[in-house]
Amino acid sequence: MNAAYVPGPVAAAGDEAVYVSKTLSKFLSAVDALPAAVLVDLGPVIGSNISFLGERFCCKIHVGDVYADLDRHTREGTFDRLLEFLARRFSFSDGSVDAVLCWDIFDYLGSAAGCVLAAELIRLLRPGGQLLGFFGARASEEIRYTKYFIEDESHLRLRYGFYTGACRRRWVLQSRDLDSLFHGLQLSDSILMTPRLREVLFRKRAAADQDPPLPACPGSIGRLGGC
Repeated sequence: MNAAYVPGPVAAAGDEAVYVSKTLSKFLSAVDALPAAVLVDLGPVIGSNISFLGERFCCKIHVGDVYADLDRHTREGTFDRLLEFLARRFSFSDGSVDAVLCWDIFDYLGSAAGCVLAAELIRLLRPGGQLLGFFGARASEEIRYTKYFIEDESHLRLRYGFYTGACRRRWVLQSRDLDSLFHGLQLSDSILMTPRLREVLFRKRAAADQDPPLPACPGSIGRLGGC
């Protein structure tokens, strides 16, 4: 489909690296199969990503920087209002979005906020819609965010410690946590991309295949967390 990938220059040893992403190619193939797909990106605006997705896949991209939302609520002392904010963060109607790029935001949100955001993303995804997220594979106190640059359909450049956030990386989500958090989505793939990062692809089931609803934030997901 494309010419052979040639990694670009790395700014500083240890600060960034390029990895093969097996889920990204599946995610983008699903986007490519739809005319004018609607895609929501939960990370910061990255010009090269917007250009790549818009020009290569002709999709409609909506950037909702939840990292900035989290930082703002923490620094302004309004973290107690974050759940309410996330519950109405997106104005999309039910089932109107084809794909969501979460990056690693759920690692920083904490359990209660993560539960609220996940429910909102599930609501806006159409049946068959795709959700791609990245989750820490081991405990960390990291407070510096990573930026994800799309190099091509199967490669991501991760720039570590791009800037310091207001919240630390909070938890390691186990498989049972992901099942609870994204109840209503079907796990398509879960792969260890790096020794410390797992890439997970979900697909929203058709309405007829939906599981019965669970109580909000069951088990370990139900504990309120903060920065």
